[in-house]
Amino acid sequence: MSMPLRQNVRLGTYLFKQKLLRNEKFPLLVELEPLFACNLKCAGCGKIAQPASLLKQRMPVEQAIAAIEESGAPMVSIAGGEPLMHPQIDEIVRQLLDRNKIVFLCTNAVLLPKHLHKFKPHRNFAWMVHIDGLRERHDESVNKDGVFDQAVAAIKQAQAAGFRVNTNTTFFNTDSPQDVIDVLDYLNDDLGVDNMQISPGYAYEKAPDQEHWLGVEETRELFKKAFDDGRRKKWRLNHSPIFLDFLEGKRDLNCTAWAIPSYSLLGWQKPCYLLDDGYTKTYKELIEETDWDSYGRGKDDRCANCMAHCGYEPSAVLATTSSLRESIRAAATA
Repeated sequence: MSMPLRQNVRLGTYLFKQKLLRNEKFPLLVELEPLFACNLKCAGCGKIAQPASLLKQRMPVEQAIAAIEESGAPMVSIAGGEPLMHPQIDEIVRQLLDRNKIVFLCTNAVLLPKHLHKFKPHRNFAWMVHIDGLRERHDESVNKDGVFDQAVAAIKQAQAAGFRVNTNTTFFNTDSPQDVIDVLDYLNDDLGVDNMQISPGYAYEKAPDQEHWLGVEETRELFKKAFDDGRRKKWRLNHSPIFLDFLEGKRDLNCTAWAIPSYSLLGWQKPCYLLDDGYTKTYKELIEETDWDSYGRGKDDRCANCMAHCGYEPSAVLATTSSLRESIRAAATA
């Protein structure tokens, strides 16, 4: 299964509007980082490598909302750091929902039970809980024992309270196809989350672990074997069919990082969430001042092994909507 029908319809309407306006570059989703601080030290993340003075800062609600409004994106993924450490994160979510945005709040879920009462279930809101494998694998990834069990308990608590709960899982070269199968089967069948996102680990230069990134061919082999025997069709994956084809090497795509821009305490990050080539104050400056044609595999050495969602899912969405055949295929699997 692919993206939820409601999300597909919303994106389709938005894309049709961009076509009518003849806009060449536009955001599908904004990665909003209202803080860099986190309560964990994950091996594959370098966000807490920021200076101590910056780790203490929290983005004002007005600034966060203004950035999203300026971009015009229909969807927002609130990340960090750990967003639940922001004292006004519930107000940021509420105001975005009031503006009819689809909102995903990314969290490691350790603090979720403490803050769940501040939020209300909403058709446009979902928790996005990071689950990087089953118990031993996940706890190793976050460098702390017991976090997997805490996350699972928090997911069940949120589900019982009527919330939509999604998960996001990153895979590395230490993961086998069976590891992929096991964690997705667990999330899909046993835990019953609404949708799952998956991503090959990208060589994030500030991350503590620099030894276990996946190369392109490793990524394709991993997902091709994991998706064999029709398994990918039964999993509630929050991805377009074309992006899943891309992961297992059935087709190639060009990077369209401009469609999932990242906004943080430092401004709009050039060119994407994973690379740091400077910042702009406005979304307009980001689009106009970034040399987008110089990024992507075959153009920038840092992009050589990238097959990340932020660069290639929007490419897949655009390819889907430009093809009647692919649009029908996506609708049939929604």
